[in-house]
Amino acid sequence: MDARDQLQKPVGVDSSDHDHRTAGWRVSTAKEWNVLGPFPIHAREQHFMSPSFPLNLSEPIDFKAKWPSSYSDGGEVEWTTARSNLDGTLNISFPDIRWASLRATEGWAGVQHHSILHTTITVTPPPDLSSDFSYRHIDPPRLLVDLIQGSFFTILPSEDRQRPIGAIPQWYMGNIYAMNHVLPQAVSLPDMPSLTRPTTYELFVSGDYEIRLFGDPLSNGNKDGIPVLSIQLSVEVEPIPKGNTVAIIPQHGVACDFVDGWAFGDALGVGMRSVSGWWTVDGVSLGTRELIDRLNITLLQNITLAPTQTRIVPLKLVQLLPFGGLEIPISLHLTSQENKKEILQTSVTVRQHPHWSPSEIPAAGIQATYFYGTSTPTAFMVTPPEDPNEGRPKPPVLALHGAGVDILTMPFWIQAVPRQRHSWIVAPTGRTAWGLDWHGPSAIDAWGCVDALHDILKRREAWRGYELAENTRVLLLGHSNGGQGAWWNAERYPDRIVGVIPAAGYLKSQLYVSLIQSHSAHYVDPTLRAILETALTADDNDLFLSNLAHTPILAIHGGDDDNVPVWHSRAYVSTLKTWNPNASVALREDPGQLHWYTGLFDNADVREYMRTMLESKPQSAIGQSPNSFTLTVSIPAESGSLHGWRIHQLLIPGRLGRLSVKVNGASVDVRTHNVGAFSVRHALRPGQVNNLVVDGITFPQDGLKLSGDTVVYFSCTDGTWQQGLSTDNLLPAIQPSGRMASILTSPTPLTVVYEPSSRSSLSAALRVAAALYGYHQLDAEIIGDAEAVRRLSNESLGAGNIIVLASGIGRFAELLLTQQRTAFSLEGGSLLLRGKPLSPESAALFLHPHPHVSASSVLFLYVRDDSGLERALRLFPIRTGVPVPDWVVTTASTDEFGAGGIEGAG
Repeated sequence: MDARDQLQKPVGVDSSDHDHRTAGWRVSTAKEWNVLGPFPIHAREQHFMSPSFPLNLSEPIDFKAKWPSSYSDGGEVEWTTARSNLDGTLNISFPDIRWASLRATEGWAGVQHHSILHTTITVTPPPDLSSDFSYRHIDPPRLLVDLIQGSFFTILPSEDRQRPIGAIPQWYMGNIYAMNHVLPQAVSLPDMPSLTRPTTYELFVSGDYEIRLFGDPLSNGNKDGIPVLSIQLSVEVEPIPKGNTVAIIPQHGVACDFVDGWAFGDALGVGMRSVSGWWTVDGVSLGTRELIDRLNITLLQNITLAPTQTRIVPLKLVQLLPFGGLEIPISLHLTSQENKKEILQTSVTVRQHPHWSPSEIPAAGIQATYFYGTSTPTAFMVTPPEDPNEGRPKPPVLALHGAGVDILTMPFWIQAVPRQRHSWIVAPTGRTAWGLDWHGPSAIDAWGCVDALHDILKRREAWRGYELAENTRVLLLGHSNGGQGAWWNAERYPDRIVGVIPAAGYLKSQLYVSLIQSHSAHYVDPTLRAILETALTADDNDLFLSNLAHTPILAIHGGDDDNVPVWHSRAYVSTLKTWNPNASVALREDPGQLHWYTGLFDNADVREYMRTMLESKPQSAIGQSPNSFTLTVSIPAESGSLHGWRIHQLLIPGRLGRLSVKVNGASVDVRTHNVGAFSVRHALRPGQVNNLVVDGITFPQDGLKLSGDTVVYFSCTDGTWQQGLSTDNLLPAIQPSGRMASILTSPTPLTVVYEPSSRSSLSAALRVAAALYGYHQLDAEIIGDAEAVRRLSNESLGAGNIIVLASGIGRFAELLLTQQRTAFSLEGGSLLLRGKPLSPESAALFLHPHPHVSASSVLFLYVRDDSGLERALRLFPIRTGVPVPDWVVTTASTDEFGAGGIEGAG
């Protein structure tokens, strides 16, 4: 069942009683398409430019016009036509472009391109709808649009219906990654269709060919090397039942497996969508006494759904007796905004397994669950070891999958990692099949799964012989995007690593496919471009390899990899050996092999490396400290310690911070670069260190206040280092910012604040929430401005990050910005940057401190009109590779000039 089927057949309140005024509407999509392109663009640059580039959809469209493009002979392109298949698949190519010539000098960058696609959809009213019905009696139909592998789409009135000049399109994100779980977008028609005859609307799609998503055409069987963008579009009418309605989305449920009748996790989830109206889930109950005696299931917290929003209802499971069933019937209690009470019957499907043994385990692994971000039910897969612990627990294997791999439905991934004698294999989802490239929330999920397995194994006596050590170190393994993620996570948390096996990992997005074909580069000030690109610094794996200079690493790569070229792994190794010529790093390059191949991990070399790393005598990372090492950090909140040393704050956020440590006998010499505060744990032992020298300032041993398990921290004030008190609760705060994408790393579900008095604000909030849920399975609560003000006044906003959609009329934004805690402020309803008013057409995105929680943030999308709102929404940091630092101010010219239209950033 695909995502569209999940919405077409809901199980929910009043789902069988459709209103006759909305039932019977039909929609059809024309098979003929108009195509304009190709235009040069680098990966993710479409988030800066207008999705309709080079068109301005607020003006009439000339389908006979030509447009400049450096890809075409003669430097111009014109409209062409294409036709979709019966299943809605549309294949777009430009065979007249000399792609081989472009590749000869530009490589993969010369194959990536942008195009704008256009067709029409026709909405037909029910045949029995009488002509004397008035609009006040009719609710217009809502469309469900499923766009797979397209970037953005919009629906506009047709020009023959006199589309208003200056109308601003509302752009919706497509499912560009083609992930199975992403639901179709619920789209309201831009104007009321006719009640007596068919009405035609214009549909525009931004088609963007990215090598990383669609692959090298030469590797896809296309001998001519012509890139083919293949998108799939379906448009359906969603019948609106009478009254407010909520529906269950069965495929979005979350459940753990049961082993010997006992739950392998404590989190259950029910996928739920509001078809119409505001709903709150405020209770749960079990149907039978037998179940109540065995299972205690409670609602972890109330969940409110905005109209058309999808969320997962979190259920806490506490088991009292063994349970052998395959379904858990559940009744969910709901209350509508009008205080209407409903009970929704559903069930959670579970799998039962016997206790694992040396010879038998479930073929697809065991599915475990936990609560990500304190309240989001999350599943992950594990393979148990053959035998229980002998002595101290051994480290587990943390296995990070590649892009597009859904580990819950694709068992090949967990099966590809050889089962170990005493070590668990832990395979997290990374939130979704693509996630955030194992950065940010994906990384938090990976480490959260390891900690969750530790908690699960402690709950039953029969499992404690297999338990993990608390805060255990891991052997980190990954392939492709997961290989890159293994490098990234090992560099950020080196003290939690015993070894790394990165396979086919790329260095960073800018080197995966070069950015040389950037459209924006022709217009943007080089200094501004450099500031924007600091947002990518935290993802530049090669810059942080100093942190792994003394970590055992076995890199693997197919010698003929046509997806991630083998030189990426070679560059990792050579860079590491520049930091440490004696680095314990080896490269296994398998001649003739492509990107994925049988035996990638299951071979004698890898098995022996894994056995050595996992079965060796456990030592702390600090106990293995070399005499000289360097810690490199870009965002302190995303970085742990190296040999006990940790950077807490940078002097200049956005720039690299480095801490170099040299041990000379009983003296420790520290040199810092762009470091504002750091701490050290364990490494300064009484009797072993006589003095510590930090940037030439000597701290004698008797002044270090060392005792037992001590944490010592140092902060820099006016160029002078001072030692602080050595208690954890008084350590310097971890610097949370560094780039706008940090808003995704929220300790609890996000809150999206909209302005009910603004016509477009709720639509924007729903689109943000849909992107968070679809791309990252991140939960978000949508609240109005008045509710946000109420929570601010009684300090009940919670610990999660907050997204504020502001247009100058909301009280909540005013209350925060009048605190003047950033360079942005308000004066007379206008937004000022360092005291200078921004132009009315500007759209400002900027991070702001959370009003109550020091480690959390607020992201403002501050605009004055719908045009600015659309530009701001495109830059919301939902994907990796979009260079947006802590703040950015855009103008209308970004639609045409990309980053060249940015007014300022920092």
